[in-house]
Order: sequence, then structure tokens, then C-alpha cells
Amino acid sequence: MRGFYTRQGYYCPILNDLFSVFASDLLPIFVIAGAGFALARWLGASATTLTHVVFYALLPCFAFRLLVTAVESGRQFGRMVLLAVLVMLVMAAVGALVSLALRLGRSESMVFLLVVMFSNGGNYGLPVVSFAFGNEALSYGTVFFLTGSVLTSTVGAFLAAAGRRSVRKAAASVLGMPALYGIAAAMVVLATGITVPPALLRPVTMLSDAALPLMILVLGMQLERAAFPKRPALVVTAVCVSLLVAPLVALGLTSLLHVTGAARQAAVVLSSMPVAVATTILALEFDASPDFVTGAVFLSTILSPITLTPLIAYLR
Repeated sequence: MRGFYTRQGYYCPILNDLFSVFASDLLPIFVIAGAGFALARWLGASATTLTHVVFYALLPCFAFRLLVTAVESGRQFGRMVLLAVLVMLVMAAVGALVSLALRLGRSESMVFLLVVMFSNGGNYGLPVVSFAFGNEALSYGTVFFLTGSVLTSTVGAFLAAAGRRSVRKAAASVLGMPALYGIAAAMVVLATGITVPPALLRPVTMLSDAALPLMILVLGMQLERAAFPKRPALVVTAVCVSLLVAPLVALGLTSLLHVTGAARQAAVVLSSMPVAVATTILALEFDASPDFVTGAVFLSTILSPITLTPLIAYLR
């Protein structure tokens, strides 16, 4: 790490670049999350109520709007979908192997998989991709994120429910995911080519615009509620898998599938995000060890600048 001295003091280009990446691409997310933390800590704002607002009202509109508007502009659509699925499958395999090695029970294994499989692509990843790499990467990232959203809404809900419910009830609970109906409505619109009337599109757009900032606020509120986990070593293990293994998996798969340029930047960054805030929403909804999930979200989010800052600098 070479530098040199100037009249203003010691100057190191690498450190300067890393600080610039953090300040421009990551710090804004933490500012909004900090507002959510403050609302919960000093004004007693209810994370549960806001979670329900996001879960039942905003996410369906967000999924609908993103899918309708992004499909036409998202080039290499199929490859990005495949890449997102493969990243999650490999992470599921890694999580299963770690669970076996740690001899976790069924409930703990399901929650462990929930934590390591799903990264915070929406309320953290997409803004970072936009700030760091621009609109072209954002179009690729949107397709990648939407695939992850579908899997989170289905596989994630199943994992969250399966720890305490039968397989049949867990599968049935997936049908109660509101975002699925937003995705289904978007698919109907895309398949039929119908025009959504402004009287419907405008409120959907307004609710969609509110989704990302409110999800970041939920993240901050959840961080405020984080307590020392019952099994800190297990939380640390899950966080290490999420922050250290996932980037390597994404880099390997992008090379294998010959995904380059902005598409590679978006896919690798989104795969390398901390544990998804949506997992805390699922954990609360299905009572799936919310203390463990919240602890993993908290620790991975706090530590994420350490891994994301050099990763973004490398991808540039």
C-alpha cells in the first residue's frame, strides 16, 4: 500500500479510493438506517407496524412496478436470472454443509439457511449498485434482485415457516406472501400487453417509491432492537458465510457463465450484501428465531463496509 507525503500530509491513493467508495456509495444507506434507529430508540416507533406496512402494502407494488418497467431494459435477462438462482443454490449447499458440520436441529438449520441464502439486494444493494456503477448496472441489478425477491417470497417464506410448521403448512404459507401477487399481476400485464390505467398505476408508483426508504428505516429499527444473541458463535459463523463466501461464489459463477462488465458488477455486489432485511420480516411473521436473524442482520450490516468497500473498488 504505497503512498507519499504532500504539504497536507501523507497521501495514499488506495486508502483515498476506499474512503471515496465508502462515503459516496455506502454511507447514504447508513444515514437513512440511522434515522430508523433513532425513531425506534427515542420516539418509540413501532418496527412491527412499519414491517406490516412494507410487507402487505409496499412490497407488492414495488415488485409489480420493477418487473413491469425493468424487463424491457434488462439485457441478458435469462443469464441474470440463472445467475441469481445459481448463487442461491450454491449458498444453500454451503449453508447445509455448515449446518451438518455444526449438528444443528431442523429449526436451527432452516433459519441458518434463511440467513446465508438471501442478501440485502433491495434496500441496500440496488442503491449501492446505482451509486457505484450507474444506470446500466442498475438495470442488470434489478433483474437479479427481482429473481431474488421471487425466491425470498417463496423459498424464504417456506424456510421461515418450516422450522415450526409442517412441510404442508409451510408450503401453504408461501401463498400468503403479498409480493407474489404483485409479481403475478406484473406477469399478466407483460404477457397480455395491456396498458395499466393511470388511476391504478399512479398509486402503485407512489407506494413503490416509498418501499426502499421505508425498508431501510425498518432495517434501522431492527438494528435498534438487536440484543446479544443466545448463540453468538452461530451468528458469527452465518455472517462469515454471508460476507466472505458469497462474493467468491458470485465471482466464480460470473466467470463460469461469462458474465462481464456492468452485469458482473451488479451480480457480484448484490450477492455480497449483508443478510437481507426481508429475513427479519419473515422471521417476525413466522416466529422463526427472530433474535438470531436480527443479530445476523445487525452484525453483517455493521461489518459489510469492510468487505463491500474493497470489493466495489476492485470491480471498478
